[in-house]
Amino acid sequence: MTDQPISRRAWRLPSSDTVIGRAFNGLVTSPKALVAAVLCIALVLIATFGPWLAPQNPYDLAAIDFFDARLPPMSPSMTGSVYLLGTDGQGRDMLSAMIYGLRTSLVVGLLSGVVALLIGTALGLVAAYFGGRIDALIMRVVDLMLGLPAILVALMLLATLGQGMWKVVLALVLVQWAQFARAVRAAALIERGKEYIEAAVSLGLSKRRILFGHMLPNCMAPIIVVGTLQVASAISAEATLSFLGIGLPITEPSLGLLISNGYQTLLSGQYWISVYPGLLLLVLVFSINIVGDRLREVLNPRFVGR
Repeated sequence: MTDQPISRRAWRLPSSDTVIGRAFNGLVTSPKALVAAVLCIALVLIATFGPWLAPQNPYDLAAIDFFDARLPPMSPSMTGSVYLLGTDGQGRDMLSAMIYGLRTSLVVGLLSGVVALLIGTALGLVAAYFGGRIDALIMRVVDLMLGLPAILVALMLLATLGQGMWKVVLALVLVQWAQFARAVRAAALIERGKEYIEAAVSLGLSKRRILFGHMLPNCMAPIIVVGTLQVASAISAEATLSFLGIGLPITEPSLGLLISNGYQTLLSGQYWISVYPGLLLLVLVFSINIVGDRLREVLNPRFVGR
């Protein structure tokens, strides 16, 4: 038995000929986008390991001391520990509440983005491939959804269904899928006229295989761009809904709900209850948008060569 040398290919950067390679190279060659991507990864890791990183479970009544309510940052607790970012009106540690709120906001944003991506991508491919009445019907629905105010539609739906994470996700999916359908249809129309699709049809391949095995991989660029931007949009929309009191319930607080809980105390000088969650939400959404804008510059053919 002889030792085989490790192939250098395993350690190479992604090829710039692939969508993933172009996206990766585009991010690492832009300092601003690279910093934003690192921030996004760090926030996702913090949210993932939140229960282990947070100083306390802010929603465990046994761990909350109501005598510690509205303490400013760096205040000592009754047990001798320090509240780095202060406490809210219920005596919950703000740092812990923000970590848990970040976790909830990311779950809602990513989940609604993925579901909207799946629905919109499938409908966009079908509309582009079959054309005719099917295309016209799907695109009229897309035009209708894009013409409606997204927040207003979500508000009306949640006012009917009530509060809850899955209901918020459903409302966000309803207002997001049309963006994916329009972008994927535009890319798929270009691919439909290429020779490899004609060859696949002449070989008798099934429509499912042509759509998802051949056309879909070549439409990944707009899917990645729209998906990134829509996650940020979903997080912002969920924060707005929760701030208005119609999004997530108190038992599943997000960053928007944390901001709502403390905005009434801003004038009394207790700024930390709303300002710190607001800054975290700003950093999260701003970072995702910077990454999305950079991916659009790199992957959108109209920007190539600029």
